Amino acid sequence: MTESFALIVEDDEDLSEIFREALVAAGYYTEVIRDGQVAQDRLREITPMVVILDIHLPHVSGETLLRQIREAPHLKETRVVVTTADSQAAEFLRDSADFTMVKPISFVQLRDLTKRLNPALQTDKLKKHGVSGADVES
Repeated sequence: MTESFALIVEDDEDLSEIFREALVAAGYYTEVIRDGQVAQDRLREITPMVVILDIHLPHVSGETLLRQIREAPHLKETRVVVTTADSQAAEFLRDSADFTMVKPISFVQLRDLTKRLNPALQTDKLKKHGVSGADVES
């Protein structure tokens, strides 16, 4: 898995830009995709650390993409944050996703959540406190 790489799958241009800025602020480099079919094809080629996944997408739904992510061996360590304005869909997918967030989602909420998911930042934080990777039990 490429550390600190996040894929944002969101068809709303304004939201995808807010999500991108939040993830960059959390220490990720990002790629934004606005179409479910394009995301499906791209997820066969890449291994993001985090996927921010809208449920209602053109061509292939976020629900289908989530199922495919969970079934793909190369994505077994990928964390998925489902974003949707549909609170019922969020509840339905809660057990399949690592996190579900109901829109509207603020920049700060997404930045803080994804920062906690970034192991590169966690390692840096431990180093600041004088703890080496060998000192940390998994």
